[in-house]
Amino acid sequence: MKKRYSEEEIHKVFKESESGVSTPEVCRKYGISGNTFYRWRSKYGGMELSELKRMKSLEEENGKLKKLYAEQALELEAITHPYKNKYLNSSLLPIGIKTARIRFQFS
Repeated sequence: MKKRYSEEEIHKVFKESESGVSTPEVCRKYGISGNTFYRWRSKYGGMELSELKRMKSLEEENGKLKKLYAEQALELEAITHPYKNKYLNSSLLPIGIKTARIRFQFS
């Protein structure tokens, strides 16, 4: 099962590794693979705990914004696609929305 590690845990792994404990020992102790350790090191290496927290929160916010943008782009495409090159009046709009919901499977 995939486990998400907190910023504090990741920081603790780095501090222990920097104190002289070998990488395989640290990986065994925290139950992570060597690949995970080296990926974290390349991504978060040299950061203080506050910087690491800030980076994770920005990544989370960025993901939410990307998802929101994608949903809005899909809705816009779904509404405008059936009526491209046609005059879209207010009487046709509910039909377009219904068609888009069926076609793109969103509510």
